[in-house]
Amino acid sequence: MVLELFYFLGLVVILSTCLPLVPKGYWWLRVFDFPRAQFTAIGIFVLAGLAATGVSGAFGYVLMVALIAAISYQTYLVFPYLPIAPRQVMQAKQRIEGRHFSLMVANVLQDNRRADDLLDIVNKHNPDILIAMEVDDWWGEKLDELNSTYPFAIRCPLDNTYGMILYSKLELRDEECRFLVNEEIPSFFARVKIPSGDLIDLYTVHPSPPRPFQDTFERDAEILIIARQIRESGRPAVVAGDLNDVAWSITTRLFQRVSGLMDPRIGRGMFSTFHAKYPMLRWPLDHIFFAPCFKLYNILRLEYFGSDHFPVYVELQFKPENTREHTAPTPEPGDHAEAAERIKEGVQSAERP
Repeated sequence: MVLELFYFLGLVVILSTCLPLVPKGYWWLRVFDFPRAQFTAIGIFVLAGLAATGVSGAFGYVLMVALIAAISYQTYLVFPYLPIAPRQVMQAKQRIEGRHFSLMVANVLQDNRRADDLLDIVNKHNPDILIAMEVDDWWGEKLDELNSTYPFAIRCPLDNTYGMILYSKLELRDEECRFLVNEEIPSFFARVKIPSGDLIDLYTVHPSPPRPFQDTFERDAEILIIARQIRESGRPAVVAGDLNDVAWSITTRLFQRVSGLMDPRIGRGMFSTFHAKYPMLRWPLDHIFFAPCFKLYNILRLEYFGSDHFPVYVELQFKPENTREHTAPTPEPGDHAEAAERIKEGVQSAERP
């Protein structure tokens, strides 16, 4: 009976490893992108159990070989987000006045009512830019307290869990509330003027997640549209928000290669932000990517305030003269064609009744 249980768990790990290799946005494929670390741990446990119990016959040995391959692949995907891996982003050792700024992303959970706790966190860490997601009218009224501190803002509160407000101490130019794929899901764009006078493109995004009978075609298209815009503009850019995708997924890695943006978590840790209430079911959903003309001064996962997400906070330093210090992601053969196909699929999905 114990051996059969190990066999079953081993098959689950192998299947959960293979299904996400299919590059399609069907929800029953994409949900397996998330628990990579958890399935790696289960796979190691099962492998140890099989070794201790003893296997026999062709099925047992084939299962063990397939399980080792699955664990190896899962580890390959997750390893870059461990502190022992090489860093993708260089560390800024000291602040350069005028080129240093901070940014905080917080998915508030629309039904959460602990606004005062979030405001305490904002006041404690004092970010130059705050992006609040899942903001409805109630949250918009509670966050009005920030208006005196943050003179610049883009507002789009909604009651469909996709409302968003961006607050900034730094001047915003050319700001837009855009509906790139779905007319009910906003994203923001603005050019941020940092104290040095340099302008930085800021994109904020919160596409829909995969869930039963909700595929990710629209999510993938929205992320990749932004990636393509960044590549075409060639300007310094930051992308921040709850992407409802993990850093190691096929889509997010494609986003990085097409956009050329870097991930500060690589070599520093996962900084898993969801689910805040269940430590064993936690992965990095809230992201801040940026161009190689930035260095990282600090990155933090912040305090719990009643949401299902923890906020994430970064301090960045604009250093365009040191771009060559970084090895930024670059497109592989076929990446632009794949991105175009995924964008087409997402737009077609949004147009269906």
